[in-house]
Amino acid sequence: MHGLANTDVPDVLAPGLRCVFCGINPGRVSAAAAAHFANPRNDFWRLLHDGGFTPRLLDPQEQFELIPLGYGVTNAAYRTTPGSGDLRRGDFDLGRMTGVVHEYRPSVIAFVGKEAYRGLFNERRELGPQLRTIESTALYVLPSTSPANAAVPYAERLHWFSALRRWIEPTHREAVRAAVVDLDQRVLLVQFENDATGDTWWGTPGGGVESGESEEAALRRELREEIGLDAFDIGPLVDENARTFAFKQTLYLQHNRVHLVRVDAHHPQPTVDLAAEGVVAFRWWTLDELERTDERVPELVAQLRTLLA
Repeated sequence: MHGLANTDVPDVLAPGLRCVFCGINPGRVSAAAAAHFANPRNDFWRLLHDGGFTPRLLDPQEQFELIPLGYGVTNAAYRTTPGSGDLRRGDFDLGRMTGVVHEYRPSVIAFVGKEAYRGLFNERRELGPQLRTIESTALYVLPSTSPANAAVPYAERLHWFSALRRWIEPTHREAVRAAVVDLDQRVLLVQFENDATGDTWWGTPGGGVESGESEEAALRRELREEIGLDAFDIGPLVDENARTFAFKQTLYLQHNRVHLVRVDAHHPQPTVDLAAEGVVAFRWWTLDELERTDERVPELVAQLRTLLA
């Protein structure tokens, strides 16, 4: 599957890719070939192979062979120019990139060159993993593979590609969470904030299961620490899911088990400092509010309606 936008070079995209490489924009050689990084002096495809992403050196015309391997390619700007210096600020569309993330949910977007990143975010960052994310998609900055970047040795560029290949292997984490529901059938959610960007989202209270800890002990510890809830019965499983996300420049694959916990009423009051975990607020939500909101909230409404009926 791939997207074909108003551009000379098609997007190479599919749902659930491990990493999408984002160039700055199509050059004339790529536009003529309708293929990404088609200039024979561009080292992108060689770096992909030498960095361990592809089992053999792919030709630019074989770009859709990346999808079965878990990778994709797009551009920060669609307009073809002789060089990236000919781009205008308006050529970059962060809304489109956010739409790509929302539709395809890649684990990582790797910007091929600092200028591709700066064009979208209007900020310059160092190479490597970033604190900024787009929703739960992690961001990484690679050196440019353009022949215009020939002053940077191939070995140094390969170092960053190889580092990305290792970094996208996520750290596995087991977690247990609670859908805490009161007598009015409202759900208690915790708001998190990325302090690098101000982006916020809501989640169920809970957290990681420590080594040697049972799931029940972990849930009781987490709810006591996070919302000050001590006496409760652990109800049936509401949801079980796995998701990849970045937190403080580390990529995680977290396996979540969410249990129903009923309370008469509760005023959340943490017993530990949650600032390091990015927790900034608490709120009781009705199921109707969860269905209507534009904020990022867990997809639990259907399961809860069934359990609570």
